[in-house]
Amino acid sequence: MSVKIRLTRHGRKRYAYYHIVVADSRAPRDGRYIERIGSYNPNTNPATIDLDTDKALTWLKNGAQPTDTARAILSYKGVMMKKHLLDGVKKGAFDEIEAERRFQKWQEDKEAKINAKIDLLAGKKSQTEKERLEQEAKINAARAEKIAKKNAELAAEAKAQERADEAPAEAEAVVEAPVAETPAEEAPAEETSSEEAKAE
Repeated sequence: MSVKIRLTRHGRKRYAYYHIVVADSRAPRDGRYIERIGSYNPNTNPATIDLDTDKALTWLKNGAQPTDTARAILSYKGVMMKKHLLDGVKKGAFDEIEAERRFQKWQEDKEAKINAKIDLLAGKKSQTEKERLEQEAKINAARAEKIAKKNAELAAEAKAQERADEAPAEAEAVVEAPVAETPAEEAPAEETSSEEAKAE
């Protein structure tokens, strides 16, 4: 039978994650498998890969064939590199110590690249957050200025309304005052005229 290292899909719709399994090539994609050797979650950035490298290497040595995606994952985790170096040792190109040294160097370079990517993403995220906060501060300042302007206009309108209400009251007081004085002045004149009539 032909054995494959491949992915089986799990998770909900639009949020899939995968198990890395060793299975018979004739089995359905999400069906029976021989052994589970890891998991792969592409929803994070960078993708989260949990892999038992020793088991994967053993299955590769025993002739299991990885699918394209599984090969990329194994290559990313260094399993393919380790197999390549062990094949070199078997052929006599170099010894095991040299193979281990090369593998350690490769791992350090790979970790440096991954850390650089994580730092870059964190820097972009903090920059985006900073820009968003600055934009929010500008919007809040503009909103506060607009509210202050509206409040000033309302206060000016209220003051103008008060003045307009006070002006008619003063005018009424001015008009009423002469009307009240006129009868008082006319009354003595009438009295004098009646006195003159009596005298005649």
